[in-house]
Amino acid sequence: MAVKIKLKRLGKIRSPHYRIVVADSRTRRDGRAIEEIGLYHPVQNPSRIEVNSERAQYWLSVGAQPTEPVMAILKLTGDWQKHKGLPAPAPLLVAEPKDKRAAFEAFTKGLEGDDVKGEAITQKAKKADKKADEAEASSSTSAAESTEA
Repeated sequence: MAVKIKLKRLGKIRSPHYRIVVADSRTRRDGRAIEEIGLYHPVQNPSRIEVNSERAQYWLSVGAQPTEPVMAILKLTGDWQKHKGLPAPAPLLVAEPKDKRAAFEAFTKGLEGDDVKGEAITQKAKKADKKADEAEASSSTSAAESTEA
């Protein structure tokens, strides 16, 4: 029996998450699995990858073949290099949480010197401003013509 390490899809239509499973190669994608050895959540920022390294090493040593997506995940975590005896890759980077409040305050502090309205500008407001400017320009040109005559 050929054993594969593959991804089992879970989640809603546009928010997939996967479990890394060991299954018979003849079973369907989301079918019965022998064992679950990890998680992969690509939608999260940064994507969440958890692999039980000990179990992955065991299954690779007994001949389980990873699919291409799983092999890419195993290379990121370093389990594939450990199995093949290659040097370990650089550790995965974990994104630091951003302080959104501080970034917003820094942005608004830079705008204090500018002439900033406290309201959003919509397309309708821009058109109304253009019409008002055109009306002022036409009235000023007609006033200038009347003074010249």
